[in-house]
Amino acid sequence: MKNIENRLENKMEDRSRIVNFFSTKCFYVLLTIFCSLAANAQCAMCRAALGGDSNIKKAEAVNNGIVYLMVVPYLLVAVIGYLIYRMYQSKKKKAE
Repeated sequence: MKNIENRLENKMEDRSRIVNFFSTKCFYVLLTIFCSLAANAQCAMCRAALGGDSNIKKAEAVNNGIVYLMVVPYLLVAVIGYLIYRMYQSKKKKAE
């Protein structure tokens, strides 16, 4: 009888952990979605400088600059990650 009570109690604890986990994840996902909606806007100066049809080349240049600035940190992280991976692989081969 005591085993059955312990099993039921463990199932209830597991269920509450799962519910807490998913509710926390859902909260963070919704928070991220709603906070990122405002990130689509440009600053007032960029919008004023690039607004209109006559500034298409300037707007493309600004967009290319943004992409360039975005790519560099990702490349650095990728190179560092690759170097760490190679270091671990070489240590693994030496250990064998």
